[in-house]
Amino acid sequence: MDEFTEYVTARWPTLVRSAVLLGCTPSEAEDLVQSALERCLLKWNRVRVADDRDAYVHRVLVNCFRSSRRRRWHGELPSETLPETTGTDQTTNVDDTDAVMRALDRLPGDQRTAVVLRYYAHLSEQQMASVLGVAPGTIKSRLSRAVKALSQDPHLAELRAPQ
Repeated sequence: MDEFTEYVTARWPTLVRSAVLLGCTPSEAEDLVQSALERCLLKWNRVRVADDRDAYVHRVLVNCFRSSRRRRWHGELPSETLPETTGTDQTTNVDDTDAVMRALDRLPGDQRTAVVLRYYAHLSEQQMASVLGVAPGTIKSRLSRAVKALSQDPHLAELRAPQ
């Protein structure tokens, strides 16, 4: 297995989840990660020698996400059939996920991106600054504002309350 394939195999789930947290549906997230990794493959010599591969790839992912949101319409599309699902009731999990995703949706794009890169992708502030092309102090202020907004979100307060 070559180096790129090993990297993709190890990082795929994290990259897809990062894309979902940025605002993609799971299928859109897979397409977005595929596009980002395609760009990385074409420039693999640069990616391979980068100081921090994960930061480099996440920067490409964020740039692909931003580009994808600029031009396309993301409304509902009609379907002839609806998928039928069976299994245990996951209503609580779905409600919690929905509350978190809606709270993330209410954040400005730069704050949402900062939260995803810091708390899901676990990038350091320096890595985030590199990914987003801003000063580390800017990262700190974005995170501070985002965390404050999320802590004051009344819909998330229900998740924090003891059951």
